[in-house]
Amino acid sequence: MQDKVEERSLVNVLNRLRRDGYKYDFKVSGEGRLCTMENKDEFTPDQVRIVDFYRFEGESDPDDMSILYAIETNSGLKGTISNSYGPYADTGVDSFLKQVEDLGKNLDKRDK
Repeated sequence: MQDKVEERSLVNVLNRLRRDGYKYDFKVSGEGRLCTMENKDEFTPDQVRIVDFYRFEGESDPDDMSILYAIETNSGLKGTISNSYGPYADTGVDSFLKQVEDLGKNLDKRDK
């Protein structure tokens, strides 16, 4: 992954990740599984790896913060999922990604 200092906006990071093959937009289903927006594929925490993440802070409001995760699945799908901080955070996304981290599958430094 490139130097994060160069990438200040969510749009720039998303564009670069798309060029790097992270073409899927993921969400967490009501059943607590990661899935594509089309609900074609579902994954449990042990089938997912966090490759990288990027934090963004709103220019005028510190409460306007978000985080973007670059994700890979065991079937080879590469994509992104984002979440907000604070009261606007999606607890389903937080819970799923915490489970991935607890499995020790977050940020495999060998990729760097």
